[in-house]
Amino acid sequence: MAGGMKTLAKETALYGMSSILGRFLNWLLNPFWTWVLADTAQMGVVNNLYSWTALTVVILTYGMETGLFRFANKQEENPLRVYTTTLISIAFTTLLFVVLTLLFHEQITPFFGSAEIKSHYVLLLIIILGLDTLSAIPFAYLRYQKRPVRFATIQILNVVITIALNLFFFLACPWLAAKFPDAFSWFDISKGVDYILISNLVASAIRLMLLSPQLKVKYTFDFALLKRMLVYSLPLLILGVAGIMNQNLDKMLYPHLSTETDKMGQLGVYSASFKIAVIMVMFTQAFRYAFEPFIFAKNKELGDNKTAYSQATKYFVIFCLFIFLAIMGYLDIIKLLLEGDYREGIRIVPIVMIAELFFGIYFNLSLWYKLTDQTKWGAYLSIIGLVVTVLGNVLFVPVYGYMACAWTAFFANLVMMLTSYFLGQKNYPIRYDLKSAAFYFVVTMALFAGIMFASANIGNLWLRVIVNTIFIGIYVLIVVKKDLPLREIPIVGRYYRK
Repeated sequence: MAGGMKTLAKETALYGMSSILGRFLNWLLNPFWTWVLADTAQMGVVNNLYSWTALTVVILTYGMETGLFRFANKQEENPLRVYTTTLISIAFTTLLFVVLTLLFHEQITPFFGSAEIKSHYVLLLIIILGLDTLSAIPFAYLRYQKRPVRFATIQILNVVITIALNLFFFLACPWLAAKFPDAFSWFDISKGVDYILISNLVASAIRLMLLSPQLKVKYTFDFALLKRMLVYSLPLLILGVAGIMNQNLDKMLYPHLSTETDKMGQLGVYSASFKIAVIMVMFTQAFRYAFEPFIFAKNKELGDNKTAYSQATKYFVIFCLFIFLAIMGYLDIIKLLLEGDYREGIRIVPIVMIAELFFGIYFNLSLWYKLTDQTKWGAYLSIIGLVVTVLGNVLFVPVYGYMACAWTAFFANLVMMLTSYFLGQKNYPIRYDLKSAAFYFVVTMALFAGIMFASANIGNLWLRVIVNTIFIGIYVLIVVKKDLPLREIPIVGRYYRK
């Protein structure tokens, strides 16, 4: 690999470790909840609320994380002034949001479209949103400063606290309530949503406290700088909102669009299976942590860096296709993590995983408008995807239920990816290795067909796993032979050469 690719791989490992580990531990909460929540409707409520949380945090940060990277890397700017200006702006708007929404949280609650969402859920959610948003910019600055150890420690500790509190409420408290009924008379296992939100709130508060050293700086506020940052970042807000809505709008709108009697229950089934595909998102997010600072830093260097960008995207595709095959190959085992009532939704997993692959590629392609400061194109592309998402959900969810949600995500991300590629070739042409991408995609689909054939025709679970492992191994061998010789892999290469 070239030096730039090695740097990217190293930073992906450092920053991505906390993201992958943290998301994986959080991912384990999803099957855990399927066993401890009272019914599938409560799972639907949790996922509906967290979908709105994801959207609101993007709105409240309004693209300023990326703006921070862009302006802090400009030679004529003072990075600390960029950081404090950003932090003051975000803090002001966040506190304004929290105060206003707390005052009117009871009036906001019916907007969620379900009587199963209580006003005190919204109250807890608002506080969580404020804490998470205030943490976003200090975290971004840690990435800019290249402090992966502190970044990873805080991220992982946040997840560990969340999990520990969930285990306390759902496993320890029932046992303690049986042993000491007077001391635990407050505990009610049917209030599962409350305990999930309280666990999140406590963990978010502790995380902000741990970030307090990043808040103890000499503050300066540059209004002229803020205006320039907003011009750059606000189009990214539209991009971020549309991107989050493309991923979460189905869960937001499902209670409004579904014609089924048990709307929240069906949403819970869909959401539980959807989370299995989040493994693809784990790598996409980890890659983003390294890739976004990398492209702006590389853009400051002299020479042609387009080859490095092309190679980064190539290896991203190769790895994501491996993730896809691995999940599909072991899906029969993974689905056992879900409580039986949720397993009918497992059929959406391959659709959603390919959709997430398309979105990951779209993100990698998006560098052309970031590097040329034409972020308005990001907004246009995201709006195109959002239109497809809205139309797909509104037209087909009433008829086909949550399967329409999965296919809509697939086509929305496909349209965004293709449109971004063709526009990018006109405005900032990069010679992506399309032949390799097509080759690996065809190989993956052929091996996936083999996995599906084995799943349909081999009755013994462990024999299916063995056969599927062989299919996955074939993919790995092809990658090693064609694009990743063992001698180029750190540590492994040293022993290989011996």
